[in-house]
Amino acid sequence: MQKNGPVALIFHSLVVIFMLAPMVVVCLVAFTPENTLTMPWNGLSLRWFEAVFQHNDFMTSFGNSLKLAFLAATISTLLAVPSALAITRYDFAGRDALNALFLSPLIIPHLVLGVAFLRLFSLMGMSGSFFWLVATHAIIITPYALRLVLASLSSMDRNAENAARTLGAGEWTVFKRITLPLLLPGVSGGWLLAFINSFDELTMSIFVTSPSTVTLPVRMYMYASESIDPMMAAVSALMILVATVAMIILDRLFGLDRILVGKG
Repeated sequence: MQKNGPVALIFHSLVVIFMLAPMVVVCLVAFTPENTLTMPWNGLSLRWFEAVFQHNDFMTSFGNSLKLAFLAATISTLLAVPSALAITRYDFAGRDALNALFLSPLIIPHLVLGVAFLRLFSLMGMSGSFFWLVATHAIIITPYALRLVLASLSSMDRNAENAARTLGAGEWTVFKRITLPLLLPGVSGGWLLAFINSFDELTMSIFVTSPSTVTLPVRMYMYASESIDPMMAAVSALMILVATVAMIILDRLFGLDRILVGKG
């Protein structure tokens, strides 16, 4: 074991470097003063970040993505909590089918979902609606919230709930005062993962967005199809910053170790 220790440490370090290197390169390129995608060897510059904030289309799309991700993540979490409670604690006909239905977006390609939703909305005459864009995002990110809530439920000690019932507490009181607080790390982690996946979704969004509801990833794709300059790196760096800040806040509030292992 001692001989394998240094080898394992080197291997894990190489894996971490391999995963982080692309993001580090993108963030460095965002500070280049040049007009091409180059490393900032001649000094750092904020010109491309200023260009992003002065680009009205990017700022509008950024606002669309934030609003969309917040609403979709909230809806998916509201669906995930009662669904996880039903799947974990009750035995009823169709329980496995319900679980498979909620998790199915993980295995269906988003390209297929995008084409299907586009056709469905066209038939219903509802193409371009922000409401339906939120609904489609909520569908594809619900599995992320559901899996963390399921993990929290499977590891949660139910003695406190049983004690409360013994003392005369009703089911709603038990859920509000005991179950939900114990599930809060898993619920919060699921909401965060759902938010990040919605904010970063591109493949399906291309098919269901309209000119007034273009999200930031779609806007980046449209911009990259016309020209490539360091402003794309600046936008990418800002997206990385949003995800990093969200993770730091969640870690400060609940602790990522508790969330990732599914413990309340």
